[in-house]
Amino acid sequence: MAAAVGTLLAAVAPMPATAAPKAPADSVSTVSYTAAERRGALAYWTPARIKAVGKSVDLGPTGPKSQPWRGAAMKTVGRLFFVNADGADSWCTATAVRSANRSVVMAAGHCVRRPASPVNTYTDLVFVPGYHKGAQPYGAFSVRTTLTPRTWAEDGVNDVAALVVDADAKGRKLTDAVGGQDIAFHHRVGGRTVAFGYPATRPQRGEELLHCTGTAAPARSGEQSVPCDMNGGASGGPWLTDFDASTGKGVLVSVNSHGDGLESGTRMYGPVFGDPAKQVYERAERG
Repeated sequence: MAAAVGTLLAAVAPMPATAAPKAPADSVSTVSYTAAERRGALAYWTPARIKAVGKSVDLGPTGPKSQPWRGAAMKTVGRLFFVNADGADSWCTATAVRSANRSVVMAAGHCVRRPASPVNTYTDLVFVPGYHKGAQPYGAFSVRTTLTPRTWAEDGVNDVAALVVDADAKGRKLTDAVGGQDIAFHHRVGGRTVAFGYPATRPQRGEELLHCTGTAAPARSGEQSVPCDMNGGASGGPWLTDFDASTGKGVLVSVNSHGDGLESGTRMYGPVFGDPAKQVYERAERG
């Protein structure tokens, strides 16, 4: 009977237009900030506020694997300051990379938004490359757009982010001012890897760039690991292979995501840069 009714209706009513196929969900989640918000972010992160946020967090003593960087100036690596979804001042580590628009920074997804919680994004994001003990030798760059895999925003998978930053106060684009690391996707896991970060451990408390060096190894769930005991604040910091300590340049293959312990971890984990990371990077360099 149902089939007969359907046939009758088709005979006496105009044929409906063929429904357009539903577009697939965008694989990249994007958050953009207005010009006023970006100006406000630069004004918000005063030297006094930056100093205060470091003093507000103490994650215990710096571990033996985490050593202060004493090589060439790491102009591309800096602190990424932001206000998290709880309204608290915080920071991560991030890295300028080579890109078509000369304005892309790579970090961890959890440095720009909460995992598996699409509405909980962060505000007042500012990248300070080359930060060292209060000095901002290359200026500060407000964040115009953040991009993460949709799987991070909705499911907490693929902890990576790309950020597009404004030019600095002198009108310079980011990588014109500090250069950019090369970036690789689908890179074979293994080989000597140097991980960098500004952890909230003492005595540094985010004021100095630390590093760990070791051989990367495959891990579960699309991740890789390196021997490293850096802690919170180092999140988002770069993993560089083919690294030349005399120039501070290498190839970015991952970022610090999480350790294997709250205060006594011995390994750092980061995502393998596959298609999700490539998609956010490629979208960012067009922004």
